[in-house]
Amino acid sequence: MKYFLSFNLFVLLFGTCAQELTTQPSPATNESDFIVIDAIEELRTYSSRDNVKVRLLPGFYQIDEADCKQFIQFTGNNSVYDLTGARIMVDTRLFTRTDLSPGLNDGRMYCVFGIHGNNVLMEGPYIETYGDTPGAQSRNKIFNLTGKNVTLKNAEIRTSGSSPWGYGSFYGLGGGDVRKMNGIRIAWPGENIQVIGCTVHMRAMGHAIFVQGAKNTLIEDCHVNGLLRTTDDILAETSGYAFDKGFKAAKGGYIEGVTVAEDGRFLPGEMFSLSEDGIRIYPRAQRDQDTETGTTIIKNCTVINMRRGICTGLDKTGDKVINCEVRNCVATGFNVGNADTLINCKSDAKYAEAFGLPYLHASDAFVDIEITDSRGRMCNNMLAKINGQDHQVTIRTTDPSFIPDDMEIRFSTKEGYGGPRGDTSPFARNIELNNLTDAEVILLPGAENNQVEGKGKVEDKTK
Repeated sequence: MKYFLSFNLFVLLFGTCAQELTTQPSPATNESDFIVIDAIEELRTYSSRDNVKVRLLPGFYQIDEADCKQFIQFTGNNSVYDLTGARIMVDTRLFTRTDLSPGLNDGRMYCVFGIHGNNVLMEGPYIETYGDTPGAQSRNKIFNLTGKNVTLKNAEIRTSGSSPWGYGSFYGLGGGDVRKMNGIRIAWPGENIQVIGCTVHMRAMGHAIFVQGAKNTLIEDCHVNGLLRTTDDILAETSGYAFDKGFKAAKGGYIEGVTVAEDGRFLPGEMFSLSEDGIRIYPRAQRDQDTETGTTIIKNCTVINMRRGICTGLDKTGDKVINCEVRNCVATGFNVGNADTLINCKSDAKYAEAFGLPYLHASDAFVDIEITDSRGRMCNNMLAKINGQDHQVTIRTTDPSFIPDDMEIRFSTKEGYGGPRGDTSPFARNIELNNLTDAEVILLPGAENNQVEGKGKVEDKTK
């Protein structure tokens, strides 16, 4: 390979990113301008007003009543809401109420806060759902952000109230009996939305932070954590949902990151996540199939114990992921796609490949990734999956012992997350890999005209 992070490429990548990552200025915060309140109903009153600066005093609050499926809708423009120190508890029974009026953007979905106004800053709330009542439908979430120039800053979320809890995607991804409780949705027609310094503790089935159709999104300094479980734990149950189902997954269901028997029966020795993805970019808006998601920048974020860590591969526009770390994810660490850029990112490969370039339509991705401690791995010996064409990839580690001796970097493979499925044959073409680890590189049928340099052995199995 001729270069990896050459000076000109470094300037091109980091210079461009620096311009795009300039954060929006916060609205003026003269202390005397704030309206100070101490009740949720007062907050609801000011949520529809323009040009207000509202501070909810620190303390404990409860939301157990609502008129709309989006329990409080912030439709005012040019407004600031300082909720620092406010701990808001939300009764999950509200997500079952069928008598509530539809909300904005997508009237079917339920959420706690919908921010639909323009030029809005909200800062500091802690929001936790309580109770295990599953919602009336599966599209439940804490935040729904759809305005222009909206900033959500330093929010902390703890989710609960999905069903059936404790089984990940074994019983579906939304529908049937499955009811989710997602974290933060950033959606069309939103533009220039920033989610900064937010933490999502996923204790429910669902995505932590996800983007659908929004343009020019920044997700920075955000942190996501979920819970893992083994299939051995399920198989030891003597009652409950899985026990009643004979320890079989949903018939015909799609299960990510876990293997089941042909009849759907759970296999021992598997690790799975109880939630879905940490940060996920959808290719388009949910209801407007013509509105494609714009470029998203994800910077200085961490994701732990989720299904997929950071998933940008479904979006074709080319996203940037900078200084992010993923640990203990069970389907893939980083899911990378067309024209995506990963700079100075880190992932282990304990339960799935550290990153994957799985899509045959994807080209021109740039990946610079460090492999962290992958010892004690389970059900995985693939370090990286590389398909598509014209990618530039550098894989490194700070300690060779972090990578078990039998882990492989595979070109042109169906294994791992993302297919291709069925009769479609994979391929990997014109890809430059600089492998600075000792992991062996396996070139499988469909791997053509690739440049592989570095330390690890290369085995050609193309014929």
